[in-house]
Amino acid sequence: MSFSYPFSKDWSTNEIIAVVQFFETIENAYEQGVNREVLVEKYRRFKEVVPSMAEEKTYFRDFEKESGYICYPIIKKMKETTKGAIIKGAGR
Repeated sequence: MSFSYPFSKDWSTNEIIAVVQFFETIENAYEQGVNREVLVEKYRRFKEVVPSMAEEKTYFRDFEKESGYICYPIIKKMKETTKGAIIKGAGR
């Protein structure tokens, strides 16, 4: 699948990489499922770059428009499950 990831031009290269890796993890959750701990780490790093909830919602919305993947249900499942769980999204 070919689409672009949302990011800010003000971010450093490492910050852009962290955000792109988070969105790739969301993709993987829908495509094959991801280990909860991997998702927790990627989301933690994403939140270091995007600490504001309003900004987070904006980036999530932009990612959804571009890719069709919805971040919120994946993050919700992550928060509701325990260590070792596989997080899998349902359809797009």
